[in-house]
Amino acid sequence: MKKFDSASVVLLGLAVVLALPGCAGSRWHESTGEHFDDVLLTARVKTSILGDAGVKFLQIHVETFKGIVQLSGFVDSEAAAERAIYLARTVSGVKQVNNSLIVK
Repeated sequence: MKKFDSASVVLLGLAVVLALPGCAGSRWHESTGEHFDDVLLTARVKTSILGDAGVKFLQIHVETFKGIVQLSGFVDSEAAAERAIYLARTVSGVKQVNNSLIVK
């Protein structure tokens, strides 16, 4: 019985060691921690835009990769686009805002 337990521990350890590189990030891929940070950051940017009366929330799509926020979609005016960019920049943790908003 002791051999079986030792073999199970070795196999489990090997599986963990082989899975760890999958959690690491690179220039083009996020680590698991970065992904969850970006999900939270996206939610905070969306909440910021949702709370503003000058911007129609449903017109703007927000994506985040490694702290860089991408805003896209169609807005009614240049002022609405500028306001959305400003709101995104004021969220703590945002490193940069890329604007792909198009004025209708």
